Amino acid sequence: MKKLRVGVIYGGRSGEHEVSIASAAAIFKHLDRTRYEAVPIRIEKDGRWVLPDKAPTALSASEVIDQARLTSARAPRAGRDTLMVSHPGEDTLVTIERRPAEDSGEPEGAVVTGLGLDVVFPVLHGPYGEDGTVQGLLELASVAYVGSGVLASAAGMDKAAMKALFAAHGLPQAPYEVVTDFEWTKTPDAQRARLEALGLPLFVKPANLGSSVGISKVKSANALAPALATAFAFDRKAVVEAAVPEAREIECAVLGNDEPEASLPGEVIPSREFYDYEAKYLDSASQTIVPADLDATMVARVQTLALHAFRAIDGAGLARVDFLLSRSTGTLALNEINTMPGFTTISMFSKLWDASGVAYPVLIDRLIALAIERHSARQKLRTSAF
Repeated sequence: MKKLRVGVIYGGRSGEHEVSIASAAAIFKHLDRTRYEAVPIRIEKDGRWVLPDKAPTALSASEVIDQARLTSARAPRAGRDTLMVSHPGEDTLVTIERRPAEDSGEPEGAVVTGLGLDVVFPVLHGPYGEDGTVQGLLELASVAYVGSGVLASAAGMDKAAMKALFAAHGLPQAPYEVVTDFEWTKTPDAQRARLEALGLPLFVKPANLGSSVGISKVKSANALAPALATAFAFDRKAVVEAAVPEAREIECAVLGNDEPEASLPGEVIPSREFYDYEAKYLDSASQTIVPADLDATMVARVQTLALHAFRAIDGAGLARVDFLLSRSTGTLALNEINTMPGFTTISMFSKLWDASGVAYPVLIDRLIALAIERHSARQKLRTSAF
């Protein structure tokens, strides 16, 4: 049986570059080599696509971050420049290898070679990867890929659009407002009044970012402007949410296409006041409890809402859905959906499915099968009216 050639795209231009490398390392380690031929495809922080000499091996984001701190940003990266072809064809990637005349004996120039891929696993987190941009390129190339399509990926990245879709489907959320940098600069008093009406404390978040980067908890009116400045450093649009009182952070994983399944829920107990970037990746004191200590009724409600959220954005393949459960009121609020969650063996997504009876290697197999299934269905659609 012919092996499937799986291209794993990782890295990227976002602030979650290092998290993506750790996710990719876990995938490479657990891909069944009897079934798949793995091809590493790294996107550098400057956006350059490279076929590296070897796949990544660091299995934790903190390890990758430590390595990055010790390596000069200008240090040369081993690998060959590559480009993804933006039209259907046998060669998904075009690799460019520049050969000086003295090495080859031939005139100086570039050798161009093609490489076909059967399926792509774009394990990219954050903007320029998880937000529909790479998914659009893969659609143009007509290549099967793991995860949600352009629309769901974009909606899952843009918290303002995501929350609007959740509201349209009647899903429970904490009260929130959306404000742009332009609005805040042009009419600060009016915007302040609108945002402060939500009450304190508040959470201020960049609309398009992940891994809790740029998020601030606002406990006083004076802290609102600095929190917005932090958010606007990452995006032109910010989401401001009322804090859920005495919140427990509950997460649920989803797997599937048209008939998705929900995992057992888990709980995150952050080492800090909330689960920010440092608490997620750099502070080992944060804890995850899988499965979460919830009664059967609440487990069923979390799973049901997770599937509703997945369908609300037209998700496919996988997602992790995050909730806030108030200890004082018992109310459950949908927080957000992540269409390409962290994918290491110790990430919450894989731990939730492991607790639900789906081991990590099986998870990879199912996601690849779901990608091919969805791509095959799309190939049957007509592209002409005649």
